[in-house]
Parts: sequence; structure tokens; C-alpha cells
Amino acid sequence: MRSNLKKLGPGLLFAGAAIGVSHLVQSTRAGADFGLGLIWALLLVNLFKYPFFQYGPRYASATGESLLDGYKKLGKSVLWTYLILTFATMFTIQTAVTIVTAGLAYSLFGSFITIEVWTIVILAICLGILLIGKYKLLDKLIKIIIITLTISTIAALIFSSFNTTSGLQLAQVLPKNSIEIGFLIAFMGWMPAPLDISIWHSLWTVEKQKDDADFTLKTALFDFNIGYLGTIILGICFVCLGTLIMYNSGASFSNNAGEFADQLITMYTDSLGNWSYIIIGVAAFTTMFSTTLTTLDASPRAMHKSISLLYNTEYKKGYLFWILFLACGTICIFLFFASEMGLLIKVATILSFITAPFYGIINYILISGKHTPKQWQPSVLMHVLSILGILFLVGFSIWYLSIIL
Repeated sequence: MRSNLKKLGPGLLFAGAAIGVSHLVQSTRAGADFGLGLIWALLLVNLFKYPFFQYGPRYASATGESLLDGYKKLGKSVLWTYLILTFATMFTIQTAVTIVTAGLAYSLFGSFITIEVWTIVILAICLGILLIGKYKLLDKLIKIIIITLTISTIAALIFSSFNTTSGLQLAQVLPKNSIEIGFLIAFMGWMPAPLDISIWHSLWTVEKQKDDADFTLKTALFDFNIGYLGTIILGICFVCLGTLIMYNSGASFSNNAGEFADQLITMYTDSLGNWSYIIIGVAAFTTMFSTTLTTLDASPRAMHKSISLLYNTEYKKGYLFWILFLACGTICIFLFFASEMGLLIKVATILSFITAPFYGIINYILISGKHTPKQWQPSVLMHVLSILGILFLVGFSIWYLSIIL
């Protein structure tokens, strides 16, 4: 068991990055507003995004290089497009996840310091972990976080099911008005995660191979599938929690980070009792802390790698520059938008969904082309699923844009 857990790594980092706003905030809200009515959307988007996420570790294991190296082989314009998209979204995404984490820390560990100070403290802790411990510590720590998160979330769901008098209704619904459709797109935008996390996953896979020579393609895909299945299960758990606790209650979440965290914790403790405070608190905080930590590592790692490839130069302090730049940018945005957490999350998730077709198409072209060894290219089933996935992502993006424009 221990040896098998040791082999896992990038897949759990993927889960740590994915299980955050999409689960704690969006999935809980989906349950609160629609009951189990959007389970179809959760399962469908996970199915159609699956191939494009899988191509990250597949390509990295087959070639020994990241997707970013592959993007350069497809043309520098592809890599430049990725760089611009990432720079345009990384600060909003990091701020969105950090705001929720800071709000939970404020609610759980005490209001003796402000949310702004909690933001700085959390970012400082994450920076310390990443700059001192580097990938090895991140790899070890994420296993503890994910196990803690899974146990506490499932425990919360079990206890909440014992304390509800209303049954779960499985009837599925299709949102109709522009507000509901906007939420649906935002919900699917980060479910289970933005597609650019496939690039992060490929970078983590390359790092894992440096530390573990036995991390083969077979191991990498097994590791990915474990992480991916975990995100689906926990996504369903959070939808169920939102349904059991909030559906038809008339309650709604605040856009203020501190108030949202208080609402979230109070919502569960009012229903389950004060004894559940620690379980809910641990589940919520580990959910968001894992996302804050992994995104703070991944975006700078991707930016550093992209710049190095574009200019054919290895910048020794590139990762340090980008991680400090991202942390400072996050704090600045937070100071201006702390009371608009809902808006930040909505903008970040919708941007992620609209840009998803780009990543889906490029990943598919790369994994199916001459730059990937024939024996490691996708099966016929994966080719079919990829094409359907691209049509799904493009179709939903056009549908959404046609409504808001």
C-alpha cells in the first residue's frame, strides 16, 4: 500500500489543483440552486474533458518532455498563444482561489487578524513550501492533504445524510434563462478544472520522472486516473452536500470572502450540530489550501518554461521571478476585489471554459501527430471521444457567447 502510494504524484497534484473552487463553491452552489439537477453536466463535462487532461501525462511519459515543448514543435505561435492566455488569466485564477482560502482561515482560525493579512500569511506559507521544499515536498504534502480532504468530505456527506428529512431527487434540469445558463457555463468551466491544467500535469510528470525512474507511462496513466476519478467522486459529494443542506432553503451565498466562509461553515453546523465544525472546517480548508498551493506552483512553472522555450535560454531565476510576481499580483488584486469574490470566480471560470476549445484542439493535434511515438498515440475510442469533446466544448462556448452578446 505504501509503495503504491509512493508511486503516485502528478495525478494527486492534479486532483489538488482541481478540487477547489469548482467543488467547494460551484458544486455546492449547484446543489443549493438545482438540487441534483446538474449532475448530468458534471458527468458530461468530466467525460468530454477526460482525453485532453490525459494527454498531458501521456505525452510527457512518452517523450520525456512537457506539453509546452510539444507546443513549440507545432509552432511558436501556439506557444505564444498559450503564454498570452496564461498571463491574462493566472492572476484572476490565483486570486479567486486564495480569496476563498483566506476567508476560510479567517472563519476557522480566528478573526484576530484581517482577511487581507490571512491572504499574505497563506501565500507566505505556500511560497515557503515551494521555494524551500520544491517539488519533492509538494509531492509528499499533497498526498496527506488529498487523503485528509477525501476522508473529511465523505464523512461530512454521510453525517449530513443522517440529519436530513428530505430525500434526494434525481430529476435532471436544463437551465433556461441567461442567469442560469451563465452559472452552468461557469460550473462546467472549472469542472473538474480548467483544461490548461493538462500542461501543469505534464510539467509535474517530467519532474516526477527525474525523481523516480520507474514512473513509466503505465504508472503515469494509473496515477492520472486515480486523481481524475477522485475529482469526480468529490464533485458529486459537494453537489449532494449543497442539496442536502441548502436546496429549497431560500438561502444564498455572499460574494464577500469572509461572509461566504462563515455562511458555509454555519450552514453545515446548523444542520449537523456544532460537533461537525472540525470535520467541515478541515474538509473546506484542505480543499482550498491544496488548490492555492498547486496553482501557485504551476502557473510560474509554466510561464518560466514557456519563456525559456521561446527565447532558447534557461533563466536560472525564472521560476522565482514568476512565483513572486504572481504572489504580489494576487495580493494587489485581492486588496481591490476582496468584496467581489463571486464576480472574480465567475470571470475566472467563464474565461476557463471559453478558452478550453483551444487547449482541447492543440492537445489532440499534438498527441495524434508525428511528435508523439506511434505506440503511445490514443486508441480509436480516445480519438472518437476527443472529437466529440472538441465539438462539445466549441458548441457550449458558442451557445454561451450567443446568449451574452
